[in-house]
Amino acid sequence: MNDLQKILADTADRLCTDHLPKKIREAAEVGEWPAALWTAVEGNGFTRVLVSEAGGGAGGTWEDALILLKACGAHAVPLPLPETIIAAWLLDQAGLEVPDGPLTFASASLATSDVGVTCLQPMTSVPFAGQCAHVVAVAPATDGLQVALFASGEVMNPQTTIARDPVADISVSEPALAHGTASLPVDSVMLFGALMRSAGIAGALQSSLMQAVQYAGERIQFGKPISKFQAIQHQLAELATHAASVGVAVDMAGTAVTRDPGNAGFEIAAAKVRAADAAQIGASIAHQTHGAIGFTYEHGLHFWTRRLWSWGPEYGGSAHWARQLGRQAISSGGPALWSTIAAR
Repeated sequence: MNDLQKILADTADRLCTDHLPKKIREAAEVGEWPAALWTAVEGNGFTRVLVSEAGGGAGGTWEDALILLKACGAHAVPLPLPETIIAAWLLDQAGLEVPDGPLTFASASLATSDVGVTCLQPMTSVPFAGQCAHVVAVAPATDGLQVALFASGEVMNPQTTIARDPVADISVSEPALAHGTASLPVDSVMLFGALMRSAGIAGALQSSLMQAVQYAGERIQFGKPISKFQAIQHQLAELATHAASVGVAVDMAGTAVTRDPGNAGFEIAAAKVRAADAAQIGASIAHQTHGAIGFTYEHGLHFWTRRLWSWGPEYGGSAHWARQLGRQAISSGGPALWSTIAAR
């Protein structure tokens, strides 16, 4: 991490600490928009970290963006900041202007006619659909990825995830406000959604580890802190190992995307496999360490573990991405397997 990235990380941590007390998380879960926090993150340019300077952004790399995506997981941020970062990047990659305000993105069935680009079917399971004024819709194109910006239309089937983040379907009847083509993989929603969630899991695991270590040092049983018991030490060491390995895998994926967004599928798949598996194990260890108190709404551990449970399967779980890696290995042939892995 260079000096600028350290400043970015410190700024993100400070903003989240100052603007995200427990009561704000609780209010967000019943539908109250955390306006002060959004104003702070947007005012500091976080939403446009991946947008080029020519497009009005910071011109940052994916290594820079991952700092913010991890911070969203570490602080259980109840905002579509990760979605906005990815959506803004997709627009910029297609040479389109990025609007202000929260954004979300989704796969869509798009058609081009005399009236412009239209969306043929509702976009399904769109994160924060009702909270975003615009949605970035993407679809395969003959020369890359078709990217279209729509004003958010009719929100249907509103639900909440395990993390209590809102998700809904969107039906748009008006033509796209802008559209273009990006030189990105046709499965970009799955790929970069998976990387987004993997980074969030990395941050949430680190925070869960810190909370578990702190509680184990404070909880007295049989006359001494439970952190002195070997069984607890082993569990915490395992949680630390999972958190570290996910962080490394996510960082490698970010470097691969910075190098070539069209050829980072291997690293993203590996990161999501590692993150999805670690999310389930890490949440379990955190709750086992805290005991019964960790299952109460009042304690607050659930803000992180519910996100771990929710984000693991989103944009493909470990089985989905393991199959992708398996197909790639088979298509490359056995002799190429070791060189493929060693080249990363």
